[in-house]
Amino acid sequence: MWLDILDRGYRPGTKLLFALIRLLSGQPLPDAAKVVFYRPDFYGTRAKEFTHEAMRGPSAWSVGDRELMAAYVSQVNECAFCVGAHTATARQACHDASRVAAVLTDLDSAPIEEPLRATLRMLGRLTREGKAGAEDMRQVLAAGASPEQVKDALAVCAAFNVTNRLADAFGFERLTPQGYEAGARHLLKRGYR
Repeated sequence: MWLDILDRGYRPGTKLLFALIRLLSGQPLPDAAKVVFYRPDFYGTRAKEFTHEAMRGPSAWSVGDRELMAAYVSQVNECAFCVGAHTATARQACHDASRVAAVLTDLDSAPIEEPLRATLRMLGRLTREGKAGAEDMRQVLAAGASPEQVKDALAVCAAFNVTNRLADAFGFERLTPQGYEAGARHLLKRGYR
């Protein structure tokens, strides 16, 4: 349920920033941006910092791998807005649209490395069932992921399980393909801050 205050409840400086973003991108501001800029002291600032660290902080996973994790978790949650946003970002980051599509279509046959496949499988289980046990972690580690990679993947999963729920609760409006591509360019250039 979209709240009208999220269309108008901002300080003048934030409204100016929104206008500048619309002018430079040629696209309407995504609802995700409106939510993080509304009451930044309550949610937005912390969410942006956590998500930026998970998605762009130091990691053995590439930016493309982490964007693919975000798209995969969003797909498991059936969050259309986030699937669109992070599929577009993963495609641009990986420079391989067919690889991204293959992962989101059939993880088992997708042309990806085993550590990433096992990690995505574990993230899917955690997202669907709300739990992942020691055996899940052993399988990811046995596939070649490091403990640090597991930790980094869990941070991506946490960030997008929260974001997916907000997107669905507020009814984030889906963007046009051009809007998703513009958003992806922005996320790859500036990150989540």
